[in-house]
Amino acid sequence: MSDIDTFEDLDVWKRSCQLAVDIHVSLANSKDFALRGQMERSSLSIPSNIAEGSERDNTKEFINFLRYSKGSCGELRTQLYVAEKVRARLGAQPMDESRAMISETRELSRMIKGLINALKRRLEP
Repeated sequence: MSDIDTFEDLDVWKRSCQLAVDIHVSLANSKDFALRGQMERSSLSIPSNIAEGSERDNTKEFINFLRYSKGSCGELRTQLYVAEKVRARLGAQPMDESRAMISETRELSRMIKGLINALKRRLEP
């Protein structure tokens, strides 16, 4: 992480921002306001917690915020699965790029876990 000056330099932050944009665009016309709102919030939580933790200038706090971000990845992935099942039961078209977004949440979770592990190693004596 020595070549990282700000959270904006982190690929995981960049990719999670793009996922949040993709979620918002995909749901722009959704009438399921409860699920839509929850998915928008959880998608925003991923990069937001990365940014907030990074700005704390405290490695332990950064790790905690990365854990929140990782949790939001799981939350969003669950919501994507639920949205798929709801749309299928209603006979509606699947959400655009749903499977790609599910895969991206898995990859982001792995990236966040890797960052957590790297930060933990910094704390070791």
